[in-house]
Amino acid sequence: MFTGIDEVDWASMRHAYGSAEDVPGLLRGLASADPAEREIALDGMYGAVHHQGDVYDSTLACVPYLFTLAAREEVRDRGGIVELLVSIGGDGEVAEGADAGYAMARAAVRAGAEVFARLAGDPDAGVRRSAASAVVRFLDRPERVLSLLRERIAVERDERVLLALTEGLGFLAHRHPAHAAEIVELLTALSMAPYGPGQRLAALGQLAGNAPDRLPTDLVPTVVGLLRERSGQRPDPACEPDRPDTNTLVGRLRRLRPSDEEGSQLLRTLHTGLDGRVADRIALLNGQLTSPDPTDRCNAMWMSFGLFRDWRADYSTPVALIGAQLAAEEDQLRDAATSVLEDLYQLAAPAADDLHALVTSRPELWVRHWEHGAPTLGEPLRALARSGDPRAVPVLGQLLATPDAPYDLGQVVAHLGPAAAPLAPALRAGLAGLSLDDPDIHNRATALITALGELNDTESLPLILRLLSGLPDHRMRFLVVGAALHTLGALGGAAREAIPVVRGLLDGENAIEAAGALWTLTGDAAAVLSVLLTPDGDVVAHRGATEVLARLGPEAAPAMDGLRRETEAPHAWVRTPAACALWRIGGEAESGRVLPLLRSTWARTPELRRPIAECVAAMGPAGAPLHDLLRAELTAPQRYIAPCGGYAPLAVLSDERLLEICRSALGAA
Repeated sequence: MFTGIDEVDWASMRHAYGSAEDVPGLLRGLASADPAEREIALDGMYGAVHHQGDVYDSTLACVPYLFTLAAREEVRDRGGIVELLVSIGGDGEVAEGADAGYAMARAAVRAGAEVFARLAGDPDAGVRRSAASAVVRFLDRPERVLSLLRERIAVERDERVLLALTEGLGFLAHRHPAHAAEIVELLTALSMAPYGPGQRLAALGQLAGNAPDRLPTDLVPTVVGLLRERSGQRPDPACEPDRPDTNTLVGRLRRLRPSDEEGSQLLRTLHTGLDGRVADRIALLNGQLTSPDPTDRCNAMWMSFGLFRDWRADYSTPVALIGAQLAAEEDQLRDAATSVLEDLYQLAAPAADDLHALVTSRPELWVRHWEHGAPTLGEPLRALARSGDPRAVPVLGQLLATPDAPYDLGQVVAHLGPAAAPLAPALRAGLAGLSLDDPDIHNRATALITALGELNDTESLPLILRLLSGLPDHRMRFLVVGAALHTLGALGGAAREAIPVVRGLLDGENAIEAAGALWTLTGDAAAVLSVLLTPDGDVVAHRGATEVLARLGPEAAPAMDGLRRETEAPHAWVRTPAACALWRIGGEAESGRVLPLLRSTWARTPELRRPIAECVAAMGPAGAPLHDLLRAELTAPQRYIAPCGGYAPLAVLSDERLLEICRSALGAA
């Protein structure tokens, strides 16, 4: 298996962590009789030789040995080796301009692809399963691949392998459209009796992505029925082979996988294929969430957030069904439910009663303690507070009275609105109790100051000034100072005694925030402009500078030439705030420049729609030429961040805020 391996100059090669002289040991470890040693070796291959998908000269040198290992029946866990080869070869064509190593890796794996064809009939089901994915990606001649998949489907009896073969058909249809019609006919046949429920579900998922017109008219009841039939046939997890308990990434990922990984993949594939058929997806989700099988319900929750994140709809029923899982005895169901609900914010309201019941009955879940780092709010309590439910307030108050309150508690206050007002005394007490020398002060101080600002708590002013004057130099000091200045600005005239302190910060690393606070407190445009503009009249290179100039309105007239230059910048993230500031300063006289820019940016850069909508709202009736954009947004089925891959935990919140801004602007007009 390792002929010539010691003659290779591994020491001259590299991997992610330097010299590749340890690679022969990893390759030999893959052939070890000890399962823990095999897993550690595979972890090392992914962690160093193929780190995060990268290809090194040592990666290329490993390919022949990996093929040899994959072909030897006496080697255990060869399915993982085949998966590693597939990952090294890549999932598609190499992009133009990519590093030459990726093209060489793909060519090397393609050159050995005949091994995958033989492994498709290997005695080991795990090898056959991995080979099914490999042949459709690397074997030449799609007609031969299709014939091979047909043959294997006809004789295969292992459900996991059948699912992989069916998924391979869908991949082949997508990659080779000339053969798609023949493949669709085969998938259509596989989606019907007498094939088993798992394979029928797999075929329906591939039809959804490749030929949705071939899906049955009664899709949802069909799928729900097949899911329940499959659940009744699913083997007991206790019958699964034992695996080593290694402290490796490979081991941790295996332990994190759903107990029914194939079922999870089936559902994810089907939902992905259905895409914008939101009504069908909601009905399917409701069916999954009412399944008598807890594993099916858990799978439904883990994939539900993808639907909530990408599409706008009435989700009250599935959210309430997710809330109902909080009362289940299985911890896995509760954890899955809270994981989804905490990122839905106000959309989690239909589950608020269930969240409150869990919070009330399980005080030990109020705080999450970590092996390293400060404690944080427990997920059920965080979800309840983020939903805006005032029943979270008394519990938060109890936590604030403890000496080790979660540092992120103040972050949920904004979502509770006026109902959080009773928390102000405890928030002040928490701020007063902070030690200025604490190296982690920035986390809790920032959250507490921000929360007090949200509550417009003027009594906290002396505590904020204490921080600004007494906080020692610290690499994270700017975060605390920035939060304090923002809160002083929010307090407005009630914070006038802070003016000298704020002026003293105009030449530090928080100069922009200090300028914004000073404008609110004094209206001293000259002092503020001296910070925000260069001697040549350009806007200083800081994103916040443009936002502060917009707040000055006509008083920022000296900045207009600099802002006009910024509207010509190559990046939309610079042009857009400059255009909005220009409008707020110059008014309708700037409409010829501003309105076309905002319209084009709205279409080309969806991530900027929120600040554009805020700008249009501020225009009042003068923003009418752009109201068609807001009206179209309110009727669009897809969330605005979905096409550009927004940060998932904030996607729903950000989109709902955009819709609120659009409704408010059009209502005022």
